[in-house]
Amino acid sequence: MGSTTNEGGHGGVALEAAKPSVLLVDDSQDNREVYAEFLAGSGFMVEEAADGEEALEKAVALRPSLVIMDLTLPGLDGWETTRRLRKDPRTRHVPVVAVTGHATAEDSSSARQAGCNAFLAKPFLPDMLIAEIRRLLGTP
Repeated sequence: MGSTTNEGGHGGVALEAAKPSVLLVDDSQDNREVYAEFLAGSGFMVEEAADGEEALEKAVALRPSLVIMDLTLPGLDGWETTRRLRKDPRTRHVPVVAVTGHATAEDSSSARQAGCNAFLAKPFLPDMLIAEIRRLLGTP
């Protein structure tokens, strides 16, 4: 999973520039590897972050098309990270898909109140994630 940029199409093949970029935020390296491989194979450029602080830095630097946010993160959790993304004018319009093992209706409501556009409870099928991403990005 190499580093990607989303700045004016510099340094990449034209086909690469056409791919939507996803910032995958999860503290589990295993989860990141599995989802990143699946996302890349589904036509997305993928950047990873292991915690909320790293996610904020990368979201501002890379301006991804979408963020996949684990809500249970060490330090700055996914709820607060999403709130901060929403407060920043550079990232406030980036869709956020919350993914979590906390599957109550209250968790879903809290995630949406924090600014998440969608909510998936773990475990979920990778195809469900792809469908949600494509729905939010308006792509086939």
